[in-house]
Amino acid sequence: MRWVTLLLMFCLARPALADCVILLHGLARSEASLIVMESALEAEGFAVVRPGYPSTSASVEALAEAVLPHALERCDAGPVHVVTHSMGGILLRYWIDRHGVPDRLGHVVMMGPPNQGSEVVDTLGDLAAFGWLNGPAGAQLGTGAQGLPRRLPPVTYPVGVSAGSQSLNPYFSSLLPGPDDGKVSVASTRVAGMTAHLTLPVTHTFMMNNPRVLVQVVEFLRTGRFDADLSWAEAVLEQFGADDDARN
Repeated sequence: MRWVTLLLMFCLARPALADCVILLHGLARSEASLIVMESALEAEGFAVVRPGYPSTSASVEALAEAVLPHALERCDAGPVHVVTHSMGGILLRYWIDRHGVPDRLGHVVMMGPPNQGSEVVDTLGDLAAFGWLNGPAGAQLGTGAQGLPRRLPPVTYPVGVSAGSQSLNPYFSSLLPGPDDGKVSVASTRVAGMTAHLTLPVTHTFMMNNPRVLVQVVEFLRTGRFDADLSWAEAVLEQFGADDDARN
């Protein structure tokens, strides 16, 4: 009986497993682009899986099948959340459409996703240079009926979409209707079935490092909602833990 008692004591003493968060980077980027996001989430107590994948070497379908099953396997038992940037959101939508919603999927945050495609691809997609830089997956992200984003169904799981409204590329912005982040219009980030949508004054390229985005990602992962009233200064204070100190 003694060994049974010791086993029970060991099991009861084990800390609860942290929720796992999978980070999926975007087109022509690498997993290094999400290092700051990883650090922020780990500081909040999440276990993070940050896989890389060769985004310009294959189709969205092939990339999704290569990266997502292995990323899920790296998460311990318990809830699994996903945070995506740009095309990473399309990989996730495609994979879930093909395989179904994982039983332990928690919340999903998509940063700057081309959920309705991008007019940049419509205009430049046939150029040789575009294909060389962005590969087969990039060519699939147009806004037309044959573009992959338009062929995916509405989401049926908790999704918060964070869009950007500042640009580093005036030419690309001239191709996009309405407010945009330099690669994707705000309107195109929306997807039927999403839980929440938030537009912040950030650029497509660097949104994942912005304090306001970081805090909003954590907020949605924890509560399933964004806090639209959070200011930039408050976000910075929360990112450095000052807000918690002030409340204590």
